[in-house]
Amino acid sequence: MRKVDANGEGRFLEQRGGTGSVLAIIAARRESQGNSREYARTFLGKPLVAHSILHALESNVATKVIVWTDDVEVANIAKDYGALPLWRPARDSEDETCSASVLTDVLDQFGEPNPPALVVFLEATAPLRRPGEVGAAIETLEQSGADSLFSACRSHGLVWRYHDDRLVSLANDPSSLDRRRESRDMLLENGSIYVSKPWVPRELGTFLGGKIAVHLMDPLDSFQIDHPSDFERLERLAEMRKPCTIGHGLERIRLLVLDFDGVMTDNRVWVHQDGTESVACHRGDGLGIGRLKASGLGILVISTETNPVVAARCRKLGLESIQGCDDKLSVLKSVALERGLNPGQIAYMGNDVNDLGCLGWVGMPIAVADALPEVLKVARLITKNRGGHGAVREATDWFFAARGADSEVVRAKQQK
Repeated sequence: MRKVDANGEGRFLEQRGGTGSVLAIIAARRESQGNSREYARTFLGKPLVAHSILHALESNVATKVIVWTDDVEVANIAKDYGALPLWRPARDSEDETCSASVLTDVLDQFGEPNPPALVVFLEATAPLRRPGEVGAAIETLEQSGADSLFSACRSHGLVWRYHDDRLVSLANDPSSLDRRRESRDMLLENGSIYVSKPWVPRELGTFLGGKIAVHLMDPLDSFQIDHPSDFERLERLAEMRKPCTIGHGLERIRLLVLDFDGVMTDNRVWVHQDGTESVACHRGDGLGIGRLKASGLGILVISTETNPVVAARCRKLGLESIQGCDDKLSVLKSVALERGLNPGQIAYMGNDVNDLGCLGWVGMPIAVADALPEVLKVARLITKNRGGHGAVREATDWFFAARGADSEVVRAKQQK
């Protein structure tokens, strides 16, 4: 069941409540340690805080996603991406404020009368989590029977610290001949994900207590943005690691939205003497769309142009289409509201600058191989094929495989 308030705010929040519910909290105060955390600054096409919101939403287990903030801009971003902004009082906005106290304050407001089974705390400055990472962390805690969990990566470094003006090795015995091997069991808490049962922060005043488990992450997923200069560094890292083939998270998508020109066509148009226009489409795209529709995934075409050729192609493929959209993002948000979808359940496939708004809002932005550089930068997945040359077929095959659709069932549906 989905909750929609009178103002449309929090409209994407799923209400399960009671036993098994999960409360996700993202803390994003305006200032920290005297430096702006820049949670609203764009990172790979989205505000930095939006990445953590989508990570929580994509987990498909978060009952509520709350952004605890004292920044109006961040609060508006939270609402835009499907989270519930909660104003952070001045007493909780000091540098000395313990993050665990934030959890207890939020629990005081949202934990009654049905307290959540688990509380998840996500650091807003950790945008490189893999799709499904939050859900995997929760599963690790549940399977281990632990009371709390932290995310970490293995550390192969030789760690030292000063103790009473004397250097002390923390990782191994300095006299050992195989110090690197000894360091392989060292775990570095990366601060990305914390999961706990509500009693832990309430009774102990900390994230971690009782039986503690660890969720291992790749070291390259563990970097955080602690300084404005980190934005460019982490964007470069994310682009280098960007997959060009099927990635995790596609199975969570409920709606695939396609641009028309440059995605379903090669972006060229033939203008005839009578003024009519024609375009070239790829037959393989049509077959892929048919198979994917039969598997149950919603597909929608949103086009800036108003052209009979768009309507004709979509009509033949049995696709709903919306044309003449100067503001595609507003249209897409309206569609999401009507269908009860959050951004993490939507994929958008585009190629040009007029697609950037939608690509920056959805959880799964996809670009065709010949998309503009600005589009390629913000895309999570990039096809090997160019627009109009089988790019849509390639993407539909990704989704079809990820959804685990039974080909015999699909074939039977198509024959009816």
